[in-house]
Amino acid sequence: MKKKLRKIDFKKYRLTTPRGKINQAAADKAVKFISGLKHTKGEYAGKSFILAPWQENDIIRPIFGTLNSDGSRQYRIAYIEIPKKNGKSETAAAIALKLLYADGEMGGEVYSAAADRDQAGIVFNVAAAMVRNKRVLEERGRVVDSTKRIVIYKTASVYRAVSAEVGTKEGVNPSGVMFDELHVQPNRKLWDVFRTAGGTRRQPLTVAITTAGYDRHSICYELHDYALKAIKGIVKDPTFFAYICRVPEKEDWTDERLWYAANPALGDFRKIDEMRTLAAQAKEVPAMQNTFRRYYLNQWVKQETRWVDMSVWDASAGDVDLSELEGMDCYAALDLASSTDIAALALVFPFGDSYVVLLFFWIPEENMIKRSQKDRVPYEVWERQGHVIATPGNVIDYKAIFGKIEDLNKKYHICEIAYDRWGMTQLSQDLAGAGYEMVPFGQGFASMSAPTKEALKLLLGKKLQHRGNPVLRWMADNTMVEQDAAGNQKPSKVKSIEKIDGMVALIMALGRAIAHMSTGKSVYETRGIDRA
Repeated sequence: MKKKLRKIDFKKYRLTTPRGKINQAAADKAVKFISGLKHTKGEYAGKSFILAPWQENDIIRPIFGTLNSDGSRQYRIAYIEIPKKNGKSETAAAIALKLLYADGEMGGEVYSAAADRDQAGIVFNVAAAMVRNKRVLEERGRVVDSTKRIVIYKTASVYRAVSAEVGTKEGVNPSGVMFDELHVQPNRKLWDVFRTAGGTRRQPLTVAITTAGYDRHSICYELHDYALKAIKGIVKDPTFFAYICRVPEKEDWTDERLWYAANPALGDFRKIDEMRTLAAQAKEVPAMQNTFRRYYLNQWVKQETRWVDMSVWDASAGDVDLSELEGMDCYAALDLASSTDIAALALVFPFGDSYVVLLFFWIPEENMIKRSQKDRVPYEVWERQGHVIATPGNVIDYKAIFGKIEDLNKKYHICEIAYDRWGMTQLSQDLAGAGYEMVPFGQGFASMSAPTKEALKLLLGKKLQHRGNPVLRWMADNTMVEQDAAGNQKPSKVKSIEKIDGMVALIMALGRAIAHMSTGKSVYETRGIDRA
């Protein structure tokens, strides 16, 4: 293994902002203080906190040893994003105690901040245990477990654990803040309060130590994106420090050599056996893949639980020529989430023992650039390539959808069009008036579960041919399903942070196609309309 590891350039996977000259005396002081602490958990409990080379040289020395001309610390924000079980909590606790005991700050206020009370207490509890394990620290202060505080007598300084659950934090004047697992913060309010509250301090420091998340509209992703720009030199911010360890999304997540690159503690105090076990499970169960990639490879994923492995999706693209579909029966479905958003039409063709899928998307032309920035996808490129149709104005022109359906029906035989009766009353009436069989399709588990499960089964068997549509691929990658107590499943627009309209339309159309194929005639001839 060591021979193979030499082929991996760790710098590609362990990223940091450009560094200036380090004041060795200031850096040595921080390292000396932290090395005097003791570990509190597991096999290392009671042993001295000897920093690993990556902890010392990549984090502690740059943060505390990079100074301004007046001797104050240069960095005001330190964003540290590393995989699970690489010592985040103990590192954060050690930094917090350095700021509390050895920063020369009178009336210092140091905080451990997190999304909820339990999470906020994790770093604090480690810090409290470190204080109790070192007599000189315990003599200089007092740990108050009931209120999650450590009070220092001589400097009148305090260290507290707080969470987003606690009301307003107005009035705080932090000299240091440790944000634990920033990716689970419910919003940016707590971050903003602390970031705007330390204006009278000489060298306030906010440290965010987190793993990757999946909500790309969160404060954590905002900092992640800012950090990457700072690392690349796109953003010039001398007060911002970043250290990110990860395996890029496009690389092979099963390659153990890359695990070592992204997990600096692996082979030291981080064990590989657990990683191997979870990786083996993730290969078999797509729902576990995102868990492994987020927590162990520090990859930002599209959702908490992946519905389909994208390698499975890509393998089912197929190569059917569109001319082969002309004149064939197909089953359509429309998903119109909002007239200002994106609309989707799916056509599903029974094709031998497979199904071929065609997708069409509409977006308001005036909103296209704004949506590209918000959704972080190239709608303009997709529009030029013909995968998205932009209609004039700031709302979708439903007449354009009607016209497209008319054109498609001249080429293919659209047997029926499924629709969510809550979303498109006028268009459905217009289509019905034009002679199309319109079928209300419920969005609950009763209607969506069977085709959702069947879609995944078909994908695994390479029998749902989607022709590699890039918009649909993006939505498939976004899709997260929810499940009820009976094991029924359906795609969830609430849990899926990004757009999944095309997948919803596909599943609806597939449901109608399957119903016809299983009976040999319209399901409504046998049992009527399902309004579940």
